[in-house]
Amino acid sequence: MSTTVGFIGIGVMGKSMAKHILDQGYQVLVYTRTKAKADDIVASGAKWKESVPELAAEADVVITMIGYPQDVEEVYFSKNGLLAHMKDGATLIDMTTSKPSLAKKIAEAAKEKSGSALDAPVSGGDVGARNAKLTIMIGGEQRDYEKWLPLFETMGENIQYQGPAGSGQHAKMCNQIAVAASMIGAAEALGYAKEAGLDQEKVLKSISTGAGGSWTLQNLAPRMLNDDFAPGFYVKHFIKDMEIAIDESENMEKNIPGLELVKSLYDQLAEQGEENSGTQSIYKLWQ
Repeated sequence: MSTTVGFIGIGVMGKSMAKHILDQGYQVLVYTRTKAKADDIVASGAKWKESVPELAAEADVVITMIGYPQDVEEVYFSKNGLLAHMKDGATLIDMTTSKPSLAKKIAEAAKEKSGSALDAPVSGGDVGARNAKLTIMIGGEQRDYEKWLPLFETMGENIQYQGPAGSGQHAKMCNQIAVAASMIGAAEALGYAKEAGLDQEKVLKSISTGAGGSWTLQNLAPRMLNDDFAPGFYVKHFIKDMEIAIDESENMEKNIPGLELVKSLYDQLAEQGEENSGTQSIYKLWQ
């Protein structure tokens, strides 16, 4: 394909996402702060770029998958950022879970540069990224969504256009609110089963396909029981997402007490040194 895709952020999920794009025949340029993280994908055919400006100058579309809103702000708005160096007519796609207000700001700035922007946060963790089965929630101009839908289809299956700029990020907040409840439900259920003297594996088989079934029970509860707390999605990033959702809710003058409770438990977990563990490590509070 003649389209050149820039990808910034080769982390737990970004590496798999970029590899799927490469495997579909796109030309892929990569940049990440720690070059060693990109060694595998460069060996597979992607081109390493030494800086954000160098990547932006060549890419028809740039995808970012980084950590925090402040990282997004720097990558997009600094003097060496994407907006200062993007090609005419290029599209910038932020797949980081970030602030809806920042997504709107990026979209407005990209338009002023004769380009466009989409906010397209994802759900599915490392498993979804690895298997190209991510859920992708997209905000921005519908024509840009339609133009780049084939690109999104290399990374995910459930791809939904949510509305104007910022809508993808708002939809991701809805996802994180639901996930938060399921994480606590799974951890408490397994902790209860242990205290009741039950076989936790058998209990999990029963409840994971019943009315209480969830993605969390099917994918993360087995990791809890196997003491596998490696990150598919970091505790620190989940806390960041919950903070964004709580702030946005306050802006709408609405309360979300359930999420506030879950965040307090994850804050406790982080204080115990688990901020770089996977979100399933919440089970440690019940062990």
